[in-house]
Amino acid sequence: MIAGHKALNLPNTITLIRIGVVPFLFILLASPGEFWSFVLAALFVAASITDFVDGYIARKYQLITTMGKFLDPIADKLIVNTAMILMIPIGRIPAWIVAITIMRDLIVDGIRSISSSDGLFIQASRLGKQKTLAQIIAVTALMIHYPIFGIDAHFVGMIILYIAFFLTIYSGTDYCVKFYRRVSAK
Repeated sequence: MIAGHKALNLPNTITLIRIGVVPFLFILLASPGEFWSFVLAALFVAASITDFVDGYIARKYQLITTMGKFLDPIADKLIVNTAMILMIPIGRIPAWIVAITIMRDLIVDGIRSISSSDGLFIQASRLGKQKTLAQIIAVTALMIHYPIFGIDAHFVGMIILYIAFFLTIYSGTDYCVKFYRRVSAK
């Protein structure tokens, strides 16, 4: 990994653009009719795909930076959690799931911060990546909300959301256990 590349390289620029989608979530979720729900879901999917694109480019061309390691997980959580928060008042997602998900994210971020202050960088685990993918799929379906091709998008979104919630708890527990083992091994 090369951490010395200039901070505003292509992968980091893509990550910043992903963060720039967040204000549009506020605007589009303000009037979530059927048309705008589909537009919002398409924008959310496009932003989510950039997460995979920026990571691929960073690894392939050795453009991994400290800024990218910091911004990428924040961008993921910012866009997913903002979307989930904004869907609470319009009745598309239960508030308790959002609250527990955000608490888990804060705990994992705290663990990462403590570890990095000790010179240890904790990358996203496979479970964490599966959780994020499940959240993206669930949030997309919940954004669509209306039936599409005869399928109840909201119902499908809720099923996937519960899978994502299980992965949220499981991966958060995994991070905590691994951190505890590292700390107690010192």
